Amino acid sequence: MKVTKTLHCLFGAAVVLSGAAAQSYNSIPDIEVYGQHFFYTNNGSQFYLRGVAYQQNYQPNGTANQDSEKSRYTDPLADGNACRRDIPLLKEIHTNVLRVYAIDPTQNHDDCMEQLASADIYVIADLGEPNTSIQSDDPNWDVSLYRRYTGVIDALQKYRNVLGFFAGNENVSAGNQTAAAAFVKAAVRDTKGYIQSQNYRSTLGVGYATADVPTRNELAHYFACEPGNEGNLTRIDFWGYNVYSWCGDSNYASSNYGERVDFFSDYPVPVFFAEYGFEVLFGNMTEVFSGGIVYEWFKGENNYGLVELQDNGATASPYPDFTSLRDQLASISPTSTTRSAYTPTNSAPACPTVQESWRAEASPLPPPVNPQLCACENAEKYGDTFNYICDQDQSACDGITHNATTGEYGGISGCDPKDQLAWVANLYYLGRNKASTACDFEGMATTQAAKTASGCQSLLEAVGTAGTGTAASPTVRGTAPVGTEGAARSGSSGAAAGTFMPGFVAYGNTLFAAYVLIALTSVAGMFIL
Repeated sequence: MKVTKTLHCLFGAAVVLSGAAAQSYNSIPDIEVYGQHFFYTNNGSQFYLRGVAYQQNYQPNGTANQDSEKSRYTDPLADGNACRRDIPLLKEIHTNVLRVYAIDPTQNHDDCMEQLASADIYVIADLGEPNTSIQSDDPNWDVSLYRRYTGVIDALQKYRNVLGFFAGNENVSAGNQTAAAAFVKAAVRDTKGYIQSQNYRSTLGVGYATADVPTRNELAHYFACEPGNEGNLTRIDFWGYNVYSWCGDSNYASSNYGERVDFFSDYPVPVFFAEYGFEVLFGNMTEVFSGGIVYEWFKGENNYGLVELQDNGATASPYPDFTSLRDQLASISPTSTTRSAYTPTNSAPACPTVQESWRAEASPLPPPVNPQLCACENAEKYGDTFNYICDQDQSACDGITHNATTGEYGGISGCDPKDQLAWVANLYYLGRNKASTACDFEGMATTQAAKTASGCQSLLEAVGTAGTGTAASPTVRGTAPVGTEGAARSGSSGAAAGTFMPGFVAYGNTLFAAYVLIALTSVAGMFIL
């Protein structure tokens, strides 16, 4: 990710203030998406983002950090004293939005969110965290990610100053990573569906933030297109653009900003800068772009930031860039419209087709993740058996295949590796006529009787005996979220050749290849010792 130490040129869009007095998080007006713009729900005035990226020592690059020290993070919304320290300075630079990259769903956020609401500051939160995010080079959308994402939604949905969420950030950062887009689009679908099923606020949006990569146009069309009969449930609600290309002696034309304005002029949802370092956003750009979020607030290990913490974090001392940004943001007022005077006309774009430079099918997407289905498997011990089973009997692994380029997904592909291996091992056992020696694996396994757990029958029938069907989306509230430390991560190392397979799942500093117990669809199953 490119960042800048000095804000050579500065973002110039101002916000249309709501005119409301200080609010609580229960009474502050929602921000809604309508067509290509954001609007206040109380008076219909247009909302422009004047935001700040607000998280210490965090690199939001779309890749899980395997360094256990660096993968720890501080929840920026759980420290009320830090919010009291920073909010007066944030208001000096006319902030109305904070972007936070990782919060701990188990913490209480009332104090900070109340202070932010009183200062008319909204929040956009990323749904992942360092060890639980969709991997750029080895993508999957599984139950661990689903629990993490829905746990964040559960924790923040009650605050009316939460504008929405990012389901992914720069998951596609290179030309060979475009397949990851399918799994992020599935995450958009399932998190939007979860918000609906829980009757949470309809104004809670789900978007994606992209790097300025060669495939940015295909990415933008892919996340805004509406394939099949799923309608706008698979479409993002807003598009974030992480871009740092306009600086120094550059200008509107040579930086290609005119080209970007033209491209997004007929985009169906709001577009804004999810990160910027030295852009200028002139009045003619605010017809298309809805503001932006400057990177970043805290001076950290990368030596960037608008303020430096001093006195053991008791005070925040602004840098010169802080003053420059404040003065620029105060000097410009963009043109705006009201909701009542605006009629959206932009329609969803066509989905990009699979080719050499684009490897993600828009339909079908990975199947909905259903934790209830995955709970129909149970596991207690581990063994590295995926490669052996899939090499010996590929059909046993059809239910866990996930290939974004061909659009082939098994019905169990969204489950954790431990549950997937339980399924695979049992099918392998059944395919060997239930011979106890078929699943011995050099003394690692034995068999035992099984029964179908309560509530599993209809789900198992939906995926079928081969596991290639699709279970329904869950409707119950998400289970306990994955914790902030030692959380399970998505990945697939050491799988059978030629197949997208789940691999290692991390617990603390130990990596287990997989877990296995009986599959609950048979009279007898295989148990890894």
